[in-house]
Amino acid sequence: MNGKIKKNIITIIGIPVGIAGGFLYWKFVGCASGTCPITSNWFTMLPYGALMGGLLGNMVQGLFAKKEQAEKS
Repeated sequence: MNGKIKKNIITIIGIPVGIAGGFLYWKFVGCASGTCPITSNWFTMLPYGALMGGLLGNMVQGLFAKKEQAEKS
Protein backbone atom coordinates (compact mmCIF):
# COMPACT_ATOMS: atom_id res chain seq x y z
CA MET A 1 0.00 0.00 0.00
CA ASN A 2 2.77 2.43 0.92
CA GLY A 3 4.48 1.76 -2.40
CA LYS A 4 1.37 2.70 -4.37
CA ILE A 5 1.02 5.98 -2.48
CA LYS A 6 4.69 6.79 -2.97
CA LYS A 7 4.48 5.91 -6.65
CA ASN A 8 1.41 8.13 -7.24
CA ILE A 9 2.19 11.02 -4.88
CA ILE A 10 2.13 13.70 -7.60
CA THR A 11 -1.32 12.60 -8.75
CA ILE A 12 -2.55 12.52 -5.15
CA ILE A 13 -1.22 16.04 -4.53
CA GLY A 14 -2.82 17.23 -7.78
CA ILE A 15 -6.34 16.38 -6.59
CA PRO A 16 -6.57 18.86 -3.66
CA VAL A 17 -4.73 21.46 -5.73
CA GLY A 18 -7.37 20.98 -8.43
CA ILE A 19 -10.16 21.29 -5.87
CA ALA A 20 -8.68 24.58 -4.66
CA GLY A 21 -8.27 25.76 -8.24
CA GLY A 22 -11.85 24.82 -9.05
CA PHE A 23 -13.15 26.74 -6.07
CA LEU A 24 -11.07 29.79 -6.92
CA TYR A 25 -12.24 29.64 -10.52
CA TRP A 26 -15.87 29.48 -9.37
CA LYS A 27 -15.34 32.30 -6.88
CA PHE A 28 -13.54 34.78 -9.13
CA VAL A 29 -14.49 33.84 -12.70
CA GLY A 30 -17.55 31.61 -12.51
CA CYS A 31 -20.84 32.30 -14.20
CA ALA A 32 -22.93 35.13 -12.78
CA SER A 33 -26.10 34.35 -14.73
CA GLY A 34 -26.33 30.74 -13.54
CA THR A 35 -26.77 29.33 -17.04
CA CYS A 36 -23.34 27.66 -17.22
CA PRO A 37 -23.77 24.01 -16.18
CA ILE A 38 -20.32 23.50 -14.65
CA THR A 39 -19.13 26.87 -13.36
CA SER A 40 -22.40 28.24 -11.98
CA ASN A 41 -22.34 26.13 -8.77
CA TRP A 42 -19.39 25.47 -6.49
CA PHE A 43 -20.48 21.86 -5.86
CA THR A 44 -20.22 21.05 -9.56
CA MET A 45 -16.97 22.94 -10.02
CA LEU A 46 -15.05 21.22 -7.20
CA PRO A 47 -15.24 17.66 -8.63
CA TYR A 48 -14.39 19.04 -12.05
CA GLY A 49 -11.35 20.79 -10.56
CA ALA A 50 -10.36 17.59 -8.74
CA LEU A 51 -10.55 15.66 -11.99
CA MET A 52 -8.46 18.23 -13.85
CA GLY A 53 -5.90 18.39 -11.02
CA GLY A 54 -5.62 14.60 -10.91
CA LEU A 55 -5.21 14.35 -14.66
CA LEU A 56 -2.60 17.10 -14.74
CA GLY A 57 -0.74 15.49 -11.83
CA ASN A 58 -0.81 12.16 -13.63
CA MET A 59 0.64 13.74 -16.78
CA VAL A 60 3.46 15.37 -14.79
CA GLN A 61 4.10 12.10 -12.98
CA GLY A 62 4.39 10.31 -16.34
CA LEU A 63 6.94 12.85 -17.53
CA PHE A 64 9.04 12.31 -14.41
CA ALA A 65 8.80 8.53 -14.85
CA LYS A 66 9.98 8.78 -18.47
CA LYS A 67 12.86 11.01 -17.43
CA GLU A 68 13.94 8.58 -14.70
CA GLN A 69 13.69 5.65 -17.09
CA ALA A 70 15.79 7.47 -19.69
CA GLU A 71 18.45 8.25 -17.10
CA LYS A 72 18.65 4.59 -16.06
CA SER A 73 19.17 3.44 -19.64
